[in-house]
Amino acid sequence: MTDHPWLQTRSTSENRTGSYLSVQSVRKIYQTRNGDVHAVEHADFDIDEGDFVTLVGPSGCGKSTLMSMIGGLDTPSTGNILLNGKVIEAPHRDFGYVFQDATLLPWKTVMENVLFPIHTQKRDVKQYLPEAERLLKLTGLYDFRDKRPAELSGGMRQRVAICRGLINDPQLLMMDEPFSALDAITRDDMNLALARLWDEVRKTAIFITHSIREAVFLSDRVLVMTARPSQIICDIRVPYPRPRHAGIQEEPLFNEICAFIREKIHASHATHTPAA
Repeated sequence: MTDHPWLQTRSTSENRTGSYLSVQSVRKIYQTRNGDVHAVEHADFDIDEGDFVTLVGPSGCGKSTLMSMIGGLDTPSTGNILLNGKVIEAPHRDFGYVFQDATLLPWKTVMENVLFPIHTQKRDVKQYLPEAERLLKLTGLYDFRDKRPAELSGGMRQRVAICRGLINDPQLLMMDEPFSALDAITRDDMNLALARLWDEVRKTAIFITHSIREAVFLSDRVLVMTARPSQIICDIRVPYPRPRHAGIQEEPLFNEICAFIREKIHASHATHTPAA
């Protein structure tokens, strides 16, 4: 296989001033007592508004570090990250975050957990109540709005976390392995639930996963990172329209893309020095 029409290419001379999110020659180096650690060696890509983009790569390759820099939680050693042409220098109140652990407050109800960011930002909770109800209905949680986290399954708690990440109508939603702690069946259900939700909200998203099939099923684009010191070696435009249905995972093209990504990740282990 040499011709892959779903591989993205971009000329280095292309004008990038109009990009929604632009990651420009970003590196991240941590200084330690044992020497410098190159967490991200080179990241350079653009994201269009409304795209669902997933980062995949081996453990420890810098996916979470790169997401933290995009979210303003960390700063690049070199390079810039721009949102609508402005450099991201700090956490943004209009960004949404979803992590591996749902981190719900156990003493609060589902509705209170969803609205918690509005409380912390001292916004008018009443104005956001209709949106909270809409999100809970979209995720099948409305009938559980008065329940507490201990009364929910793991998948339901993660759906609450996603609703919480979306409640403030974020410019950018970042999800760092939100389904990795779930069992396989629940994880499949969550993939379908997130795909359906995305058809409704259409927010720009950056997603991290170790599951190649999950990445291809959910994403508009998949960025493949090498082992550390990492760089992005492939940018794949997933050629499936939305809405997505589970059956595409059985199609030859879907499996061809998954096999291509898997091959690239495995090859990066052979060509990069393992982290100390």
